[in-house]
Amino acid sequence: MSTAVESIFVRIALEVEASVARVVLRNPPLNVIDVAMMEELARVLSEIESRTDIAVILLSGEGKGFSAGVDVAAHTLDKVEEMLRKFHTVIRALVGSRKVTVAAVHGNCLGGGAELAMVCDVVYTTAMARWGFPEIKLGCYPPVACTALAALVGQKKASELILTGRTVTGSEAAGMGLANHAVADQDLQEAVKGLLRELRSLSSSALSVTKKAMYAWDAMHFDKGLARAEKIYMEELMKTADAQEGIEAFNQKRPPNWTGK
Repeated sequence: MSTAVESIFVRIALEVEASVARVVLRNPPLNVIDVAMMEELARVLSEIESRTDIAVILLSGEGKGFSAGVDVAAHTLDKVEEMLRKFHTVIRALVGSRKVTVAAVHGNCLGGGAELAMVCDVVYTTAMARWGFPEIKLGCYPPVACTALAALVGQKKASELILTGRTVTGSEAAGMGLANHAVADQDLQEAVKGLLRELRSLSSSALSVTKKAMYAWDAMHFDKGLARAEKIYMEELMKTADAQEGIEAFNQKRPPNWTGK
């Protein structure tokens, strides 16, 4: 029997059942992560963290994909600082959570969407999902991926993905360590159900304490690394003409005119 958390959400959906909190991104058609969604995610993660009846957070996307990433319109000079702060509040909540975090990925999983998924403890993806960090094509970079991707896939693969912005399939993502398993589209739900059955059979307190022990060292480095990536983003990247040109070109649906300045 499901139990609804007493909160009203617009950009996400929440259902709690048998110790699992299912958080669904729902901002059609692409589940773009705008500031409103960031605020709702931060709120729901805080509520979930305070509940002793929840042991697992399952993150997924409604419709045709997981998420196409953070709203490009929020990268302008007047909005980017607030956007980074709010998005990274969500990332830090996932990284610091005492709950087991699971991502179920299908369709597009790009940019900030891929960053959300990659910081979860366990990731299941469809084989034909599209993973990538295309920020460089806008004259920007993904701070979370710059901080943590190399630890997942190795420095060379991380450099290739971030510096080229190319996309990979879910099968490739699993092969390099971005996801645990890649399955056929029709098998994703059943595969995730199997994982949830395993987790439900275990002690929630043991899972919580084990997570704390596993990530004690990594979490300290991640927090410092992300703070440095944020500082470089605001104090160096956003002062370049190319970063502003990349965002303007995207919004105007034209090729960017890079000047190297």
